[in-house]
Amino acid sequence: MAATKTRAAHSRSSVGRRTAARVASQKRRHVRVRKKVEGSQSRPRLAVTRSSKNIFAQLIDDVAGNTLASASTLDESIRGTEGDKTAKAKQVGALLAERARQAGITAAVFDRGGHAYHGRIAALADGAREGGLAL
Repeated sequence: MAATKTRAAHSRSSVGRRTAARVASQKRRHVRVRKKVEGSQSRPRLAVTRSSKNIFAQLIDDVAGNTLASASTLDESIRGTEGDKTAKAKQVGALLAERARQAGITAAVFDRGGHAYHGRIAALADGAREGGLAL
């Protein structure tokens, strides 16, 4: 029995191990950020989730546990537009700022979700700031 477990453990590809390590590191960073960042009704948390193709953003009131506004690259207004993923992330930030303004929200706390503040994450934050949301 022990021999089969050992073979099964070694049969994992190096790509799978690297991916698992990268995901574990991202989760550790996200937990570290979440210890310090909490959203409220007056200043909700802007939570960013990123996949390889899309980016999602939500304004969350952590006290009540409600999502106040959200936007993503899957929205109809952004999905059909031209541009690279970074440009679309900036559009998502601007759209979220517009929806936040409609909901009466002017400021938010930025939660980068364990990702580096670079590229698409920074573009989304810049788009939200340009849309009038104070981060």
